[in-house]
Amino acid sequence: MNARERAAEAAGQVRDPEMPMLTLADLGVLRGVDLDADAAAVVVSITPTYTGCPAMATMRDDLVHRLNRAGFPRVEVRVVLDPPWSSDWISERGRAALREAGISPPGPAPRPAGGPVRLTLGPVRPAPSCPRCGAAATRPVSEFGATACRALYTCTECLEPFEHVKEI
Repeated sequence: MNARERAAEAAGQVRDPEMPMLTLADLGVLRGVDLDADAAAVVVSITPTYTGCPAMATMRDDLVHRLNRAGFPRVEVRVVLDPPWSSDWISERGRAALREAGISPPGPAPRPAGGPVRLTLGPVRPAPSCPRCGAAATRPVSEFGATACRALYTCTECLEPFEHVKEI
């Protein structure tokens, strides 16, 4: 295994600080791992789930520490904003891990059909299925969960509350 592959493997093991059942790779935040031109430093590219995400500093620090422990003394973490992160980038393994943790994974992200993006001021109601019992009968409790990228729902079948990762 070459140095870039070892660095990519190490970076791929870093967990999301807000949803530790996911790696940054499974979340789709980890965009790339390369070596700089003279192979003296590892360059990691990450994309925030949304502008102003407070977990970015922790993600950066965790990547640097993991790569340092893996034998890479110089690490540069770059934030890539284009294209913006989409919940569609969550891997199937990540979606399964969310369900297993009792969090409803996002459905397909909304996509404009060309032309301007339609502005909607009301809350978007994705009607997620319950991650515990699988029932489709759920109701929103709050548009805001433990983090800005999650909402709170209740299942009307098993009556259990759960979080849902928002479609972005």
